[in-house]
Amino acid sequence: MNKLDSSDMDADSPPAPQKKTMSHEIFHRFSKVLLTSIIIFLLLLKIVFSIALITMFKKHSEVLDEKAITKELNYTELGCTKQHPLLKDKVWSCCPKDWKPFSSHCYFTATGSASWSGSEEKCSNMGAHLMVIHNQEEQDFITKILNPKAAYFIGLSDAGHRQWQWVDQTPYNESATFWHPGDPSSDNEQCVIINHRDTGWGWNDVLCSGKQKSVCQMKKIYL
Repeated sequence: MNKLDSSDMDADSPPAPQKKTMSHEIFHRFSKVLLTSIIIFLLLLKIVFSIALITMFKKHSEVLDEKAITKELNYTELGCTKQHPLLKDKVWSCCPKDWKPFSSHCYFTATGSASWSGSEEKCSNMGAHLMVIHNQEEQDFITKILNPKAAYFIGLSDAGHRQWQWVDQTPYNESATFWHPGDPSSDNEQCVIINHRDTGWGWNDVLCSGKQKSVCQMKKIYL
């Protein structure tokens, strides 16, 4: 009997099948493409969902803000005037009853006396803040409705080292200030009142703990 040489067996052996290898590679590539497509789709879906969520949140916040303002005011009546006909979105500008309108704001002389922080709290409870004076016209308007024998806190205070700040974060503009001559006069007096002297109406720095009347201010309500 002839013995088979191992080399003959190897030579006669058929080549390894390629179909399985190619199928495996095609499947592997398809899986990678599919996985990448799914990831991209999920990312796009996330972006679209985020944009939709932000848009809904903004609209919802606007509605809540309007409701919150109405709730905080606790007034039964509004005094409204018709807006310029070119303003299509909002027809009426309104202030709560007994508040005085000027420009884009409403003003109210709070009853009673309190410290500066107590006065600001009073205004805050009405959806407002202590008055911020932006210019000469606003100063002249408000002083016409104040009692010259009284003093009124306004929304200006010293955060330290004579760094004056308005309560609504309006930048403090030294060219639009109305200090009495010689004021501000003391580092210990860190709150501001508006009062009348022989020279007319002006601002005076005083102790924050002192009790004074106050003027509240809020933005007009547009309907």
